[in-house]
Amino acid sequence: MTTAQAQELDVQPTPLALLLLGREADPRSERGVECPGDLPSPSDPDLVARARAAKEKLGDKVFVLGHHYQRDEVIQFADVTGDSFKLARDAAARPEAEYIVFCGVHFMAESADILTSDDQKVVLPDLAAGCSMADMATAEQVAECWDVLTEAGIADRVVPVSYMNSSADIKAFTGRHGGTICTSSNAERALNWAFEQGEKVLFLPDQHLGRNTAVRDLGMSLEDCVVYNPHKPNGGLTAEQLRDAKMILWRGHCSVHGRFSLESVEDVRARIPGVNVLVHPECRHEVVAAADYVGSTEYIIKALEAAPAGSKWAIGTELNLVRRLANRFAPEGKEIVFLDRTVCFCSTMNRIDLPHLVWALEFLAEGTLVNRIEVDAETEAFAKLALERMLALP
Repeated sequence: MTTAQAQELDVQPTPLALLLLGREADPRSERGVECPGDLPSPSDPDLVARARAAKEKLGDKVFVLGHHYQRDEVIQFADVTGDSFKLARDAAARPEAEYIVFCGVHFMAESADILTSDDQKVVLPDLAAGCSMADMATAEQVAECWDVLTEAGIADRVVPVSYMNSSADIKAFTGRHGGTICTSSNAERALNWAFEQGEKVLFLPDQHLGRNTAVRDLGMSLEDCVVYNPHKPNGGLTAEQLRDAKMILWRGHCSVHGRFSLESVEDVRARIPGVNVLVHPECRHEVVAAADYVGSTEYIIKALEAAPAGSKWAIGTELNLVRRLANRFAPEGKEIVFLDRTVCFCSTMNRIDLPHLVWALEFLAEGTLVNRIEVDAETEAFAKLALERMLALP
């Protein structure tokens, strides 16, 4: 993409650091991994047996967490599956486990480290498993945004609410400034709480979840929302726009859920008469407005569990999960399809594959700690404060 094309589409060219995966020392660049030994070949027919052997050798010393979006080849070795916050809490409930192997992405492993004891060590099988949404809000950008809000004279009336899909630094910022964390399940409660504390909300980093919750659940209008673009001076907003807004949405999004469009919904309704469209609230507002049902990953699973036999569903979320649910409920006569015709996995989540899991487990079984995720004490303290506010939500 040329610079002119990027400007026309209002996107930023990819920083060079992101292209040099694993080759930069700059902590702000995309995380890579330098393995102390070669990864097993993905064609190794013994991978499953090797994973089982290493896990059995570790016994109760290891607890493997598998996010819903993981590959089936990895999920089969998970002790528990779930969304990011559920998994982090599950890890904290297993203090006897010395090693927490998190098959997910970087911010999830950070949350697990924040919530587990100092004696537990959180391991991410591939350090390059990041989250594009979480990386759309850096600590420096958010600090600059707060300066803009201060100059506009409204910072003292703004309460930050950060999605669980954010880095530990952003969670800590939220804790320092009197805010709370939310999940896609409790975003409405988090916003209600925030508006009891102040007049405005700075919602980080997913604009779509913030907008959908404000408009769909709290009854606000689209005009109550403005989008802060960290790549533009003053976020691309005037002081008057900031003062008039109720919701200041960070310009971030999920690369998977952002793919779904209104055309996707219209197309699947034309192809499958009587289909129920069920989407995640990280989808665009027009997609959510056109859907029949909207909810978190856990909501999606429970809705399909309760669905009658013979019902038809188009699901707007990550493909690994949709395919797993389609296979699970096929014997009950439930037809479950991916909302979009274009196949789209979460590319960073899929970095955690069986070779990386085998590599991590085998080194742990030999007593060598690899790929530890560790949040510094100050960041952890403020991030935990924000998480505790979420846990205390009415």
